[in-house]
Amino acid sequence: MTDTSPLATERSSARGRRARRAVAEQRILGIDPGMTRCGLGCVDVDPRRRARLVEVAVVRTPAAASPELRLLTLAEALDDWIARLAPTSLSVERVFAHDNLRSVISVAQVIGVVMVAGARAGLEVAQHTPSEAKAAVTGSGTATKAQVQAMVQRILGLDAPPRPADAADALAQAICHGWRGGGTGIDGGTDMVSAGGSIRVSARTPAQQAWAAAQARARRTGAVDPRRRLR
Repeated sequence: MTDTSPLATERSSARGRRARRAVAEQRILGIDPGMTRCGLGCVDVDPRRRARLVEVAVVRTPAAASPELRLLTLAEALDDWIARLAPTSLSVERVFAHDNLRSVISVAQVIGVVMVAGARAGLEVAQHTPSEAKAAVTGSGTATKAQVQAMVQRILGLDAPPRPADAADALAQAICHGWRGGGTGIDGGTDMVSAGGSIRVSARTPAQQAWAAAQARARRTGAVDPRRRLR
């Protein structure tokens, strides 16, 4: 039986718009994951690497709300953005290590919500580390938040720097994927099939390969971050 519900019709229309746009440009939805503040930034990138702002916002959830309701709020926002803007791919910040265990768990939960939303819509879902996104827009993987905001403003031709920093980080994540690609694959793997059905071989950048190697070492030693383990 064919699903003729409004949501199914909207998703079908979105897939059609993505297919037509993919011929000329990419539309990337970048996400800076966070439970309290989740940055969403959508850009179009043409074959000449020119980037144009589509939409940017920060979704906020109250700290007093239960985690499942906060995640539901974020999931509904993502579904709305995907349905309205019809991105060709999603790129979410890859989190490697964090001193605050509670914070990293909540961020990981948000990343899971993002990945499910992308897979449900049939999109490629990529991940780039914060240093990769910073390097893509500023030339330095150790750039400050103010420097990222200033360069995102310049790249997109905005009247003012995107604020708060979560918004700029989401846009930097989208620009990074539009310019560099990659951001896919699993540790030790070279092939990966996206939700859209495409196969990407050896898609990792050198920085992503180094990240994967560090993560594999962390698993072997049982440490969260091999740089911080006791000797």
